[in-house]
Amino acid sequence: MNENPPSQESAISKFFQFEKLQTNLRSEIVSGVTTFVTMAYILVVNPDILSNAIFLETPGDLFGEIAIATALSAAIATLIMGLYANYPFALAPGMGLNAYFAFSVVLSQGISWRVALGAIFIEGLIFIALTFGNIRAQIVTAIPSGIKHATAAGIGLFIAYIALTKTGLIISSEATVTTLGDLSQPTVLITLIGILITAAFVVRRITGALLWGIIATALLGWILGIAPWPQGIISLPQFPGDLLGQAFVGLGGILQGNFWQLLTVIFVFLFVDLFDTVGTLTGLGMKTGYINEKGELPRANKAFIADAVGTTIGGILGTSTVTTYIESASGISEGGRSGFNAITVAVLFFLSILFIPLLAGIPSFATAPTLIIVGVLMMASVRSIAWDDPAESISAFLTLFIMPLSYSIADGLAAGLIAYPILKTLQGKWSETTLAMWVLAAIFLLKFILIGG
Repeated sequence: MNENPPSQESAISKFFQFEKLQTNLRSEIVSGVTTFVTMAYILVVNPDILSNAIFLETPGDLFGEIAIATALSAAIATLIMGLYANYPFALAPGMGLNAYFAFSVVLSQGISWRVALGAIFIEGLIFIALTFGNIRAQIVTAIPSGIKHATAAGIGLFIAYIALTKTGLIISSEATVTTLGDLSQPTVLITLIGILITAAFVVRRITGALLWGIIATALLGWILGIAPWPQGIISLPQFPGDLLGQAFVGLGGILQGNFWQLLTVIFVFLFVDLFDTVGTLTGLGMKTGYINEKGELPRANKAFIADAVGTTIGGILGTSTVTTYIESASGISEGGRSGFNAITVAVLFFLSILFIPLLAGIPSFATAPTLIIVGVLMMASVRSIAWDDPAESISAFLTLFIMPLSYSIADGLAAGLIAYPILKTLQGKWSETTLAMWVLAAIFLLKFILIGG
């Protein structure tokens, strides 16, 4: 007598190893939705930045097409991460690199946006080669345990700092560099209320607390008139015909232009993306408990492949470098542990091409409280740092402190990796360093000397 065929849910559970990862379908869906809503701002912010440089006649005339390219590249890369690597990490065009693409490469250096897209495409191919060479996974393994924990905490501080500055809770100051914002401003007040609402959901241990916090804060802001209601809900997507495949057109221009200038551009894209991704995956891996006792991230190469393929496809579609997002921590904090979390995010990115007007209406003060709470949760990693060992504690502190203040995961990681082998040697414990650590330190030093921070 034949056994009853497994249900669809049990098949999904088996494929994504729910039992082993101590999760379930509902948790994965809720956490995936949370991650998506937390990082959905990229669907508006990325085209807003890139349309300054990528346009046909006037800046902004390709905004809709760039938004579609953003959504599709994020969806494809995240789908690969979920199905191939089985990790709850989401990907999308990276912040910082999109600004470098638009304002430095295209507008300042005068490089055609098509050529710049060609450089992104080449960067993606190089990343694929590095991944198959196992180089990127070896970098993760080479990072000392203390710096891994500091990276997770530093990312938490970075996320919180982004939220505080985006909403005006922290503002620039000529006298003190930064200072507390004007608490009487409506956006600042609603952010504070949102933090209280979200924190209340969290302390009550309500399932989907972070997502409910975003929804409640957005609704309150719309009702009180602090932010305008979305101008629409659904719109037909605009086919990115003016962007699709322009990277191939740009490849011809690479050979005709200043080769060394373009080589530098490719190197910067490659370097920043490499160590941003290594830092992000390390931090998220520590948060989820995936980093093993040897300091290795299982299936690291599969995760890097998702990143590399995403970048390559992103260049073809018409957007800047695709990378793993630190906002994935919001879904992880909601219990996301498997690739089904990423599948949920990918599906929502695919669907988002129909809902860009609605997503564009979610104000930054609605997502800020979630990012701040995630920062709190990720700070727990500092408990695992050997604070009684000066060499380890100083290196770790530099990592987690510089990361938010330099606005760069890569620079924070660099500070720790440069300091660690030097301090260990001065401590008389040279044997606790490895050749790989010294190589990483030397690479970062060269990077700062040759191309700055």
